[in-house]
Amino acid sequence: MRWFTSTFALSLLFLAPVGPSLVRAQDSPKQDIKDAGHDTKDAAKDTGRATKHAAQKTGHAVKKGTNKAAEKTGDASRKVEDKTDPH
Repeated sequence: MRWFTSTFALSLLFLAPVGPSLVRAQDSPKQDIKDAGHDTKDAAKDTGRATKHAAQKTGHAVKKGTNKAAEKTGDASRKVEDKTDPH
């Protein structure tokens, strides 16, 4: 009896990795197409989020650059005004 129990446990150990692959192989082509569609949808959503994030970061950088350029222009115009002031 001990030999049977050991053999049975050993056979389960070797067959366990095979079991899930047999179940996965039974998916229908229709389900495969649905899964591919869901994966594509999720990838498109991720791409959209990344694009939105990049656009926001770019917009903030442009705004910051514009404000900095305006500040430097104001500084330069004040310097010119000080140099050309007759007083």
